[in-house]
Amino acid sequence: MSDLNKTCDDLLARLTRGESRVPGVVAMVTDRERNIYSGAAGERRLDGEPMSDDTVFAIMSTTKAITGTTALQCVEEGLLDLDAPAKEYAPAIGAIKVIEGFDSAGKPLLRAPKSDVTTRQLMLHTGGFAYDFFDETYLRLATEHGQPSVVTGLRAAIETPMVFDPGERWQYGTNIDWVGQVVEGIRGKRLGEVMRERVFDPLGMKDIAFTRTPAMKARTATIHARGDDGSLTPMDDFALPDNPEVDMGGHGLYGTVGEYMKFIRMWLNDGAGPNGEVLRADTVDWAVKGALVPPQKVTMLPGVIPSLSNDAEFFPGLGKDWSHTFMVNTEKAPTGRPAGAIGWAGLANSFYWIDRENGVGGYWATQILPFGDPQSFTGYLDFETAVYDSLNGQ
Repeated sequence: MSDLNKTCDDLLARLTRGESRVPGVVAMVTDRERNIYSGAAGERRLDGEPMSDDTVFAIMSTTKAITGTTALQCVEEGLLDLDAPAKEYAPAIGAIKVIEGFDSAGKPLLRAPKSDVTTRQLMLHTGGFAYDFFDETYLRLATEHGQPSVVTGLRAAIETPMVFDPGERWQYGTNIDWVGQVVEGIRGKRLGEVMRERVFDPLGMKDIAFTRTPAMKARTATIHARGDDGSLTPMDDFALPDNPEVDMGGHGLYGTVGEYMKFIRMWLNDGAGPNGEVLRADTVDWAVKGALVPPQKVTMLPGVIPSLSNDAEFFPGLGKDWSHTFMVNTEKAPTGRPAGAIGWAGLANSFYWIDRENGVGGYWATQILPFGDPQSFTGYLDFETAVYDSLNGQ
């Protein structure tokens, strides 16, 4: 394991130097019991405080799996039927229409969906919702009709039309924000409260929340913009809001990498945490399995707002499925990640994976836009590869 430490330390040091550097990175690896690697390099903000393992990040879409966990708990308790209309739990979703385009005056053409969207469809990203940075129709709603961005934390940001009928295909979008609304409707509490009571406290996760404490705020890394020339500019005025109107289950959490590792360990340990069971083992077993119905499949994410995302895809050319609520690679990845492992990413270039077969998982956190940053994404893949090389004695 000393070789892994040296390899990863060298990787982090190399990535945080030179003209095409990342500003700062925190990376950790865990087995079923404890972290087996923890490293930090670079700075929270260019020319600012050094990055450290207790740095707080906007973890963006790596929030999704935690929201999914709270929904699975509702299923276990018999409070949520995944195949019932989601409007039974979150009435506002019942008013959502499907957009079929725009008329000659640029007005959206809306109609009722052919069927009610279900929570299962929302968890699988087949519910019909999109993101403006990955979808041209949503981008037009934003630019021409004032549709607010999801990063505002406003309720209006998720009350958007569907771009297709529920169940028609896989498309990444605000589906999991709606899962959060389903959970709130069932529990009668804000999503953050539910997470604290049912996930964070049982797992001993403290520095993670939709609204940062003053101490967390003081340790928060700045998001940086990558220019076309490779330069980095701190985005001092860009941050997810504290005290948001809606606890955005799709992307709204702030947290440290160390806290997320506790969540990863729960999945490696069949739902068990240090302070009791978070999920039943049988729930974990089915929740990590790909559940898309062919020809549905996970596709490349097209970067329609270049400042927010490049075209991005994990393991191009290899099969990818979606579970409740992770990406599942259906073939062995070039990094060594086995078929059936799960994981995902966050918009500001954070990435994680959970390999239940080998009992390892990891998280790589940077704060850079656009998503799919060549330096950070390549660094992450090298990091994951180093873990598997170490496991295989290479």
